[in-house]
Amino acid sequence: MSRPTLFALQVLVAVVGIVLWQVLSTVPVFGKILLPPFFFSNPLDVFSQIVKWFSSGVIWKHLGITLTESLLAFVIGSAGGVLVGFWFARQPLVAAVFDPYVKMVNALPRVVLAPIFALWLGLGIWSKVALGVTLVFFIVFFNVYQGVKEVSRTVLDNGRMLGMSERQLMRHVYWPSALSWMFSSLHTSVGFAVVGAVVGEYLGSAAGLGYLIQQAEGVFDVAGVFAGMFVLSAFVILIDFGVTLVERRLLVWRPTVDGRG
Repeated sequence: MSRPTLFALQVLVAVVGIVLWQVLSTVPVFGKILLPPFFFSNPLDVFSQIVKWFSSGVIWKHLGITLTESLLAFVIGSAGGVLVGFWFARQPLVAAVFDPYVKMVNALPRVVLAPIFALWLGLGIWSKVALGVTLVFFIVFFNVYQGVKEVSRTVLDNGRMLGMSERQLMRHVYWPSALSWMFSSLHTSVGFAVVGAVVGEYLGSAAGLGYLIQQAEGVFDVAGVFAGMFVLSAFVILIDFGVTLVERRLLVWRPTVDGRG
């Protein structure tokens, strides 16, 4: 399937969903509106709220803060996950010693950590960044660790037989093996970085998209809540698109689904 056709189908799904939402929230069915506007709003009101935010300029400050927090969490968490994942995979003894502690920390509910980070780091951006890092780090760490561990023993033995040093093996064998796993985790991590930032803002902040959503929810402004969610969704898609471009650049050797490079 060509990319334009795929994109058209994706847009069609969104259009059908929005039309159904508008119809079910405004047109009575058997004398009853299935999606009461008080609880679900409707696409026109949500779109009007988004336009109002952007036309007045009020959204830019909040969007910039959330973007900064999400990008910092994404970069720091991803870098830490890659480095520690490689280290653990190449040092089995270290991995065995720290295994229960890694699992213990990963099992901690992140919502519980949010107030602790706020206490330690204040209500500024760094408490939100720290929360996002805890979400991103473990996703990347486990994928990179598994990617390095999954390296074919045959490929490794052939490389050593050809006289490759450990540094050359790292560059030409371990790293390419981990890249696919790493980018798979990065696509997931984009959303979690944003989640960490927004949840932190929601629990305590004076700016950011999470703050806007919390304020709208406080006055039962359902359109404002959905507007914030839609802006967040568009925001995540743009960052994920950037990750996809980097992935295509670094994984040019990987065959596509139809078998072509």
